[in-house]
Amino acid sequence: MKKIITVGVFDYFHLGHLRLFENAKKLGDYLIVAVQDGDFILKTKPDAKILYTTDQRIDLVRSLRVVDEVIIYQDVDKTLPKVDFDVFAIGGDQTHAGFQRAVKWCEDNGKEVVRLSRTPGICSSQIKTQLENLK
Repeated sequence: MKKIITVGVFDYFHLGHLRLFENAKKLGDYLIVAVQDGDFILKTKPDAKILYTTDQRIDLVRSLRVVDEVIIYQDVDKTLPKVDFDVFAIGGDQTHAGFQRAVKWCEDNGKEVVRLSRTPGICSSQIKTQLENLK
């Protein structure tokens, strides 16, 4: 069985997230989605505006047919070595230092890394801005 993992915050859940999961699942048989812990996000980015709690985001992601398993993570590069997977599927915008270390770990440990395209015209930051402008 080929296991795929993808990671993210998945707050302001939208069609782009769903497409990420669908395209990741096409790479194998079993999709693991790692949802970033909200307390960790606020610890590293105190000004972050999080719409849903960690548990709520897990429930949203877990409810999708395409998702086989949901886990919580803090640092992507520290979490991946603890998970049994074959392919790390990431979005093109996931490029910060933690992702760079995670990709390097995958390359050093025989894990495939696949960068998936974003869904055109859909972006969490844009959705946040649009919602704020509705006030």
